[in-house]
Amino acid sequence: MKIILLLRHAKSAWGQPGLDDHERPLNKRGERAAEAMAEHIVHNAPRPDLILCSTALRTRQTLAPLVHRLASPAPPIALEKGLYLASKPALLVRLRAVPDEVRTVLQIGHNEGIGELAGALAGPGDPAALDRLHEKFPTGALATFEVADGPWRDLAPGAGKLVAFIRARDLLPE
Repeated sequence: MKIILLLRHAKSAWGQPGLDDHERPLNKRGERAAEAMAEHIVHNAPRPDLILCSTALRTRQTLAPLVHRLASPAPPIALEKGLYLASKPALLVRLRAVPDEVRTVLQIGHNEGIGELAGALAGPGDPAALDRLHEKFPTGALATFEVADGPWRDLAPGAGKLVAFIRARDLLPE
């Protein structure tokens, strides 16, 4: 069994005129969500063997608390410009290029792509979690899929069993 963790970056700040979208940071709520999600992943999800992350500041800031919590050494991290605002097909192509020895991959990105990829991968799974995933993939959300063993290049839509779908708001008190 292989595992795919899809994480949408936490809530970002919008109030800085002239700031390039790629350089938008997390806001305070996003920082809290990133910390909570990192804690959740360390205690409740399989440890990634590889992390694929967009180069945008908000995705890197979402990743940072997790890297601090992972046992040393941290898994390989690929910061990739091609994941910035990537579409569902582009994200799927990237997953299909993961080396076959990788058992668990974490991909951190943006919507619409990350949510559409999660919806496309979702085959069977917990009905309530599937409903939440298809309703909305909010900032700071994490979808965990199990996929059959085999080459990553064979990864296809509907091939993932949704094991969990956790939103930042599920982890943080209001």
